[in-house]
Amino acid sequence: MRAAHFVRSATRLARLSFVPEISLYQVDDIYALWARTERELGRAGLPPPFWGVAWPGGLALARYLLDHPALVTGRTVLDFGAGSGLVGIAAAKAGAASVMTSEPDPLGRAAIALNAAINGVAAAVCVDGAYGGAAGITAEVVLAGDVWYERDLAEHVSGYLADAAARGARVLTGDIGRRYFPRGRYQCLASYEVPASLDLEGTQALHASVWQANRACPASGD
Repeated sequence: MRAAHFVRSATRLARLSFVPEISLYQVDDIYALWARTERELGRAGLPPPFWGVAWPGGLALARYLLDHPALVTGRTVLDFGAGSGLVGIAAAKAGAASVMTSEPDPLGRAAIALNAAINGVAAAVCVDGAYGGAAGITAEVVLAGDVWYERDLAEHVSGYLADAAARGARVLTGDIGRRYFPRGRYQCLASYEVPASLDLEGTQALHASVWQANRACPASGD
């Protein structure tokens, strides 16, 4: 299966209502996309195709970057757990010197490349395996949208982002208040009411916030 062809055939290209500066290849029904992915790959038990949806935390973070471009202008940026590449694309549009993306799903990486191209920006995928592959990447700004939904992932992400902050990187994350987000290590910068999927979130709008990691944040404890 050609990944780029699959992404184009399984999605529709649409402009984001909350971030109209950006268009993405998206789906209305992530469960149908999930089933189609497993069917066409001939594999069961695949992780959800998170790349097919613009998640609310990512929308909030993308909006914040476009409204506050000085955070990334002229700086190197890593979009960690990039999904569709939404946040990295916003950083590129806001004037980042370079944007790298970290996404373990091969179809997600194909979606990032397509989404970056359609938005006229460059977003180099820096890892083709687990998120640990990003450990050797150095960036001045590290972005993470909607990465706190599952305990094991959140623990890994939390440690990685804490280390990045301790090294001096500006670490920004977008989240709707999911239970595994270690908010005691972050300060809130902004909050928005953003569109959400009724099927996925049980509502058509959610309160999403943008948070910045404390620079001297340890990797353990809240």
